[in-house]
Amino acid sequence: MRYNVGIKLLMIDVDGTLTDGTVFYGDQKMEIKAFNIKDGLIIKALSNLGINVVFLTGRESAATERRAAELGATAIQGVEDKETKMNELFIEYGVKPEQSAYIGDDLNDYAAMSICGFKACPADAASEIQDICDYISPLSGGHGAVRDICEYMLKQNGSYSDLLDSYIDERN
Repeated sequence: MRYNVGIKLLMIDVDGTLTDGTVFYGDQKMEIKAFNIKDGLIIKALSNLGINVVFLTGRESAATERRAAELGATAIQGVEDKETKMNELFIEYGVKPEQSAYIGDDLNDYAAMSICGFKACPADAASEIQDICDYISPLSGGHGAVRDICEYMLKQNGSYSDLLDSYIDERN
């Protein structure tokens, strides 16, 4: 399937999508999450293609805030109703639902994902999520699935070569 309308807003769930869903707790409320560096490279590059990236998550974590800041993404945390928040983001960013993409993995992503123009998930997503997706990565959450999905999305809408050109231009 080729997407005729360019994606302008990408929303990504965090736990189970950008991470493998494992959370380590330490003393003094310390929380450690592992993010895949390859996912980060493409997220950072998306802004050069005019795509805003938002981490939309139900949990709150300093690690998520830090990762989003490093990549030029926006972290919106503690969201119980992702669909309502997403509709607010459509207005804030001036995009139509068909110009949005959502990468999620579990039932709390379902309603929000359902109205996006492009929906994708990691291989280990809940079966209900897989059922509504346009693309299911062969990779699991936290193991490069977001990179794989973003590459697929960009190839389908014809802008992957723009991404490659941006790296070639940097070297010249």
